[in-house]
Amino acid sequence: MTAVQTEAETILEVKDLYTYIFTRNATVKAVDGISFTLHKGETLGIVGESGCGKTMTALSLLRLVPRPAGKIVGGEVILNGEDVLLKSEDEMRDVRGRQISMILQDPQTSLNPVFTIGNQLREALGIAHKENKRSMLGRAVGALRSVNVAAPERRLDDYPHQMSGGMKQRVVGAIAMSCEPGVIIADEPTTALDVTIQLQYLRLLKDIQAETGLAIIFITHDFGVVARMCDRVAVMYAGRIIEQGNVRDIFNAPSHPYTQALINSVPKERLLMVVATNENLLEVRGLKKYFPVTKGLIMMKTVGYVQAVDGISFNIKQGETVGLVGESGCGKTTTSKLLLRLEVPTEGEILLEGQDISGFRGAQLQEYRTTVQAVFQDPWSSLSPRMRVRDIVAEPLIVNRNVTTSEKNERVAEVLNQVGLHPEQANNYPHEFSGGQRQRIAVASALVSYPKLIILDEPVSALDVSIRAQVMNLLKDLQEQYNVSYLLIAHNLATVRYMAHQTAVMYLGQIVEYADTEELYENALHPYTKALFSAALPSHPDMIREDIVLQGEVPSPINPPTGCRFHPRCPFAMPQCSEEVPVEKEVSPGHRVSCHLY
Repeated sequence: MTAVQTEAETILEVKDLYTYIFTRNATVKAVDGISFTLHKGETLGIVGESGCGKTMTALSLLRLVPRPAGKIVGGEVILNGEDVLLKSEDEMRDVRGRQISMILQDPQTSLNPVFTIGNQLREALGIAHKENKRSMLGRAVGALRSVNVAAPERRLDDYPHQMSGGMKQRVVGAIAMSCEPGVIIADEPTTALDVTIQLQYLRLLKDIQAETGLAIIFITHDFGVVARMCDRVAVMYAGRIIEQGNVRDIFNAPSHPYTQALINSVPKERLLMVVATNENLLEVRGLKKYFPVTKGLIMMKTVGYVQAVDGISFNIKQGETVGLVGESGCGKTTTSKLLLRLEVPTEGEILLEGQDISGFRGAQLQEYRTTVQAVFQDPWSSLSPRMRVRDIVAEPLIVNRNVTTSEKNERVAEVLNQVGLHPEQANNYPHEFSGGQRQRIAVASALVSYPKLIILDEPVSALDVSIRAQVMNLLKDLQEQYNVSYLLIAHNLATVRYMAHQTAVMYLGQIVEYADTEELYENALHPYTKALFSAALPSHPDMIREDIVLQGEVPSPINPPTGCRFHPRCPFAMPQCSEEVPVEKEVSPGHRVSCHLY
């Protein structure tokens, strides 16, 4: 963290700020009398759950509250000694960009898809610099270079869709900082990024801050980001700041119950059910899935293959949870689709209780889909808005089993009760429930047909932090009750550590390390696994690991690197790594790794 002096110059002071949203039926106090200060070179974290007023606070500081419904009704925002709330709109155009700027959460929507990166940078630079085209071009190249964009001269002619998510977020940062403002508001800038790219971005912000004395307001819902990035923190709830102070003081002795709940939102104890059998419920052997890449409109010619899953093997025992971790594009979701028979393997076997599912047809396939169910990531899009909860939960019974209406209603009421919902709520529609409740409905629907295996595809990542622990504990309780097995797909390592007995680490379609979860956390061997753990957000400022910053981004699965697929990003790569595919070795009982270092 930056060492901010107590007497550092104050660059921003917010006093009793009120922002209301006026609707036809009510007045929403989005920001309800908050006050805080920000010093040069300091990072202030504003943390809280969805709807608490974090983003509305940021928009209020920039005088960008959505109109006509939104209005700043009181307070002062003193920036560089002047109250921006008293300035005219023309004067605010000189303030935005030059004195205070903002990095938005989603780079996909922050950049204009029909303009090149160079055009968008020059537009931002034109606010502060009235120069000729050549000088502006040099500044644009410098802005990209300052955020570590490789070959910036070439990237100026690219469009946003030609860049990865991490690269787009760097460009958004370059645009925000191009006019050299004294204050940057970073609104969840790493939420859409993979964990290793997130570490690159956070390190980049800290490096720029150290060089320029930039003051940062970091808006987040995650106390792990606060622990890694911030000097001070303000906790928001229902439009108000309920607690603020030095980060270590807040972590060590939070005074407000809500702050305590947020900090403790991921349980620390691993009380896993003991797996009582050595027999495998599911066996995956040499599984591959290649998607053809075609060219041409009429004569479709195959010019290559996306090697989404490339030769993975693992087992799941009855009552066991196996975690599958890795970054976007590594093949986790494709693996889940193969297990659900939504995709057909290119090669390999999937055995359920010793039977190869590739031959399942008709009633046998229907029975398999009763045995293997799924809970998806987003409870907003995975539940039909036109169906009542009763029908959503009962659907697997209707499709896969011959049950009477009374049996169906009895089972629906039973499973709703088991997931913590009232049977009386069965007549409601999904929009009448919170995110956590919707995910409970999804769990109920997966459980209703007594499955033996449930695939959990990022089951808590779309939920607020205080709800995640509730859903994880629910899943563990139900596992003990039903003796059901889970394949837990996640990028959040804390979730996997809390839930999983065994963990497989995937990179570019392959499993690079597999071990007992606690063994993996205590003795990770593969450089990629170590980098994942290094990039994981800490639960306390004193628990930040030594950074292992990977260079670049995950290569394309259409043309993966030769030899070890990780070697272009590996800090320990040897000449052998680019030439030979590493053979999987069992370095200790149950601990397998594919790396030339072992």
